[in-house]
Amino acid sequence: MNQQKGTIVRVEATTVRDFNRIDVRPMTGSIGAEIAGVDLRELDDELVAELRQAWLDHKVLFFRDQDLTHQQHLDYGRALGELEVHPFSDQVEGHPEILVIDSKPDAFISAETWHSDVTFREAPPLGSILLGRIIPPYGGDTCFANMELAYEMLPDATKEEIDGLYAIHSYVKAFGKGMSEEQLAEAQQKYPDQKHPLVRTHPETGNKGLFMARNFMLTIDGMTAEESKELRYRLYEQSKIPELQVRFRWQPNSIAQWDNRCTQHYAIPDHGGQRRRVERVTLIGDRPV
Repeated sequence: MNQQKGTIVRVEATTVRDFNRIDVRPMTGSIGAEIAGVDLRELDDELVAELRQAWLDHKVLFFRDQDLTHQQHLDYGRALGELEVHPFSDQVEGHPEILVIDSKPDAFISAETWHSDVTFREAPPLGSILLGRIIPPYGGDTCFANMELAYEMLPDATKEEIDGLYAIHSYVKAFGKGMSEEQLAEAQQKYPDQKHPLVRTHPETGNKGLFMARNFMLTIDGMTAEESKELRYRLYEQSKIPELQVRFRWQPNSIAQWDNRCTQHYAIPDHGGQRRRVERVTLIGDRPV
């Protein structure tokens, strides 16, 4: 399904299965489903297996009315895999695996760029489970994009151009600001630049997708930043195609759970500086291939 100038892009409906325990309600034809009738405080093997399959089918799952304690949030994450600790972000005291994004009027925080998380690591995260704690009355939505469909919609010539190319990812663009030279050197030793393929094969589904993060990519391997600029920006634009996206309106105790291997997301900073606190647990992934 290549996107050609002057043609209409038709997005096929996502897979819809019958499950015994969960009610899966697709939100768009390309990505995202709301899961109804589930209490994530009451987990068992069958429920977790069905949620895992729905996650693979839809790439992003959304839940409402999940009043989880910190421990219950961790328990659900651990039911899906091993959890990581983010090296640079704030955490819940006593629970280092829970990352906090707390945007306040005097300290506004928002990841307002399309990205996959923590791609500067050798093994970027498998995915994340983000829980809304304090939600403003308007704004602060999060958008998600299907990067497998983004790849599929590329012109054939671009697919051939990027086949076999690798990008260089670094923590510096996002987290290096304000660090001293000593701190930069120490962080660089712990988290050296990584080389990941631009086209990644999903380890569970076998699907191909673009694997990028504008806030972590420095250049394309074998090119200077200036030489790779045009190609990088052309690929970045794929995330912005509306047919690839779903937009989630947060409520207190809502959850967004995304597969970091095949999606990107964008936090919209349109909540007027009002406080917005969300908490995230993140699953350890594997090296992209």
